[in-house]
Amino acid sequence: MAFRLPDLPYAYDALAPHMSADTLKFHHDKHHKGYVDKLNAAIEGTRFDGMELEEIIRESAKGQDTQGLFNNAAQTWNHTFFWHCMSPKGGGAPDGELARLIDETFGGLDAFKDEFVKAAGGRFGSGWAWLVLDGGALKITTTPNAELPMIHGQEALLTCDVWEHAYYLDYQNRRPDFVRGFLDNLVDWAFVAKSLELASGAEPEKARRVG
Repeated sequence: MAFRLPDLPYAYDALAPHMSADTLKFHHDKHHKGYVDKLNAAIEGTRFDGMELEEIIRESAKGQDTQGLFNNAAQTWNHTFFWHCMSPKGGGAPDGELARLIDETFGGLDAFKDEFVKAAGGRFGSGWAWLVLDGGALKITTTPNAELPMIHGQEALLTCDVWEHAYYLDYQNRRPDFVRGFLDNLVDWAFVAKSLELASGAEPEKARRVG
């Protein structure tokens, strides 16, 4: 069963001026589509054909001979998650349990943003910056290339793509400016909160048990 490139959850120009329509169209229609197409070609006629995407990622991460498959499967997942981390009405501040945990873990939203920007800016080469749930606690981490939290036993809550194609048309080499703009103006905190709820395995009214 072939995987399909998911539609963006908003129009190409919906995130401007913080992410241009040209960047979003190129990123989604070329890069993301390329990963999906290569994933489908790689699994055809193999034991991976018919597996769920997450299962393919976990299985292909185990061997050197499946590294190419892993890269395309993980990048398919990473990009789909990234699109949903953003909203035309994004930015602002989280509330509820997510806000409490950010305050408790990082000392406030501004401190969290500073640490996230520093981590993203410090990722050498291509990769991703993440907010994850790790053993019941929030943590900022980065991964190289296609790598993602699930293969480290972590639950992804938020990600920012720091491959150059994600920002170079709009920000050139100013990656920290891109990440700061992402945090200040694009993050869909409701999606992050929902990801936290799902990762915790808690019902909404029981979410305060997390951490």
